[in-house]
Amino acid sequence: MKKYLAFFRLRFTMGLQYRAAALGGLVCQFFWGAMYILSMKAFYDTDPAAFPMTFPAAASYIWLQQALLTLVSMGGIDNEFFNVIQNGNVAYELCRPVDVYGMWFTRSAATRVANALLRCVPVLAVAALLPAPYGMAAPPDLPAFLLFLVSLTLALGVVTAIGMIVYMITFHTITPRGVRLIAVGICDFFSGNIVPLPFFPEGFRQFSELLPFSSTANVPIRIYTGDLAGREMVVLMLMQVFWIVALVGVGKLLEWKELKTVVVQGG
Repeated sequence: MKKYLAFFRLRFTMGLQYRAAALGGLVCQFFWGAMYILSMKAFYDTDPAAFPMTFPAAASYIWLQQALLTLVSMGGIDNEFFNVIQNGNVAYELCRPVDVYGMWFTRSAATRVANALLRCVPVLAVAALLPAPYGMAAPPDLPAFLLFLVSLTLALGVVTAIGMIVYMITFHTITPRGVRLIAVGICDFFSGNIVPLPFFPEGFRQFSELLPFSSTANVPIRIYTGDLAGREMVVLMLMQVFWIVALVGVGKLLEWKELKTVVVQGG
């Protein structure tokens, strides 16, 4: 366990160094969040009764989504592992006296946390100062906030495990770009990063919530806004735990299969 904590600490410290990239991302996220909220307001003003959330909750959803973009979305996937697989440097990884899956999982999670910390505080600070109903509102109560933190940790585990499966699939491809684009598109759509899941038709929403992608951004953000509570919240949080176990199991199986037959050419 100590070696994996060391990997996490080193990668976390490394991730905090990229402040210029974080600043560029902040500017993009502020503008994107503002445009997204204004478009939501237009829909809300057209027919408030058809809007599945209160508008302040929708605004908080969008700001929180932007603040945690690199933490719980596939957009935060680490390109380093793609490069290691593509250029053959995975051979050096195999020489380390540690499990490759555990090492990559830890480093990937640390990168996500570091990138999110650089961005989330400024986004949330500015959003909290905006006038209602366009700004970031507080959670309904303290228990909801604590459950949000627990769910957010579980969401990090789920999205990191999905990323690990993508890395393992890359062993079968010449370039990782196609796999990554497909994974990002599917995960962003079914996680509510493009359209919040409450806006989906009822049957399609229920189907989407059964998928692992729903256990990333959708669950913690809806808990924070108060849109998710009671029995439904408990069920979806248990789904998060289930998907972590299932996806890690699939990832470990793929790791065993791929690294057993991997061939590195060159010298």
